[in-house]
Amino acid sequence: MAKKIFITGGCRSGKSRHALTLAHRVAGEKMYVATAEALDSEMGDRITRHQQERGEGWQTFEEPRELSKVFKQLDDRVGVLILDCLTLWVSNWLMQDCTQEFIMDEARRLMDQCEKMQCQIIIVTNEVGAGIVPENKLARDFRDIVGEVNQLVATRCEEVIHMVSGIPAVLKST
Repeated sequence: MAKKIFITGGCRSGKSRHALTLAHRVAGEKMYVATAEALDSEMGDRITRHQQERGEGWQTFEEPRELSKVFKQLDDRVGVLILDCLTLWVSNWLMQDCTQEFIMDEARRLMDQCEKMQCQIIIVTNEVGAGIVPENKLARDFRDIVGEVNQLVATRCEEVIHMVSGIPAVLKST
């Protein structure tokens, strides 16, 4: 089985760029699973920038929620898969009024599927718990659920990287 890498950090810390750098070192087909939805023009512009940064040679799947189903469809030709990003995935489920228990079950299913796959998987997320306590319940629920999902994924990946100002700091490597 290939390595599972988890990249976390603040917004605009270089997480996606570092994921691409790591992915370019892996032979074989390159898959990119995007969870973002272009619900407004700003997000549409961000998605376009990410597509341009990837460049040629990437097969992209856009899936806001059903990640484990997408992963099951991939075959053994895949050398590396980037999942970008777990934070938006949690948000997408929350916007469907899903409970924390449901989202955690989905996260466990996702990681179960990742562990069955032969390709290298790079999972990108945001660190959202380092700031002030949000003023509203939905924002607090989001922060708490992302924190729980991130802990689950970090424990099940062989490598965990924290990005700070574009610099990767390896927190875990087995």
